[in-house]
Amino acid sequence: MSRPIVGIIGNRHLVNDQYEVLGGGLMNADALAGVADAMPVMIPADPSLVTVAELLDMCDGFLLTGARPNVHPEEYGESATEAHGAFDRCRDAIALPLIRACVERGQPFFGICRGFQEVNVAMGGTLHPEIRDLPGRMNHRMPPNATVDEQFALRHTVRFTRNGVFHRLLGAEEVMTNSLHGQGIKTPGQRIVIDGRAPDGTAEAIYVKGAPGFTLSVQWHPEYNAATDPVSRPLFQAFGDAVRAFAGCRRAGAVRQTA
Repeated sequence: MSRPIVGIIGNRHLVNDQYEVLGGGLMNADALAGVADAMPVMIPADPSLVTVAELLDMCDGFLLTGARPNVHPEEYGESATEAHGAFDRCRDAIALPLIRACVERGQPFFGICRGFQEVNVAMGGTLHPEIRDLPGRMNHRMPPNATVDEQFALRHTVRFTRNGVFHRLLGAEEVMTNSLHGQGIKTPGQRIVIDGRAPDGTAEAIYVKGAPGFTLSVQWHPEYNAATDPVSRPLFQAFGDAVRAFAGCRRAGAVRQTA
């Protein structure tokens, strides 16, 4: 049986200050192929190039990757400020409706960093533009001018709800994670369950309550050393299992065909 297909929702990048490219990070593809045992496919997140309906039909699941551009605050009813940083409105236009369609269909997705934030916004939630400016919060951003290993080093603990989804999956109530984000959840969206938090209260692990498919999303970057990290590996393995199960149901004609 062929591997299930997982679409990697890509980001726009400017190369040499003039050439636009679309990419999703080799670590993401490695984690999907090597740990989830899925076929990674790069998706150009631009509604002029692809439609949500086409993506749902082509892929068995989706990886919502991290990215430097943030979800535009207009998507959750706020005005943009300098603190909100850069944006990618094309990705917003694909990722947000794609998440809502996946929730309805039971099609698996795994949200990482920006992807985590997209899931919250797609379900009606809001974001803080810069959580390190909030009283009592730590700086969750990666250290500047650091090596890759230093950027992705374990930075803080995440404590899960006792006997919650993440606790049961990972077999631990508390784990160590990396931290490379500036924004964070302000208000959780409808059906968003915050299942893990950093020591300062920042939401770090969520899922969509009552969704028929895999909707786990994390604020950290589990794609780094996914094959050997004791937290990352079971997350990608569980995602791979969910994608294979969905692919099997699709072949059996048991998937609700809505977009």
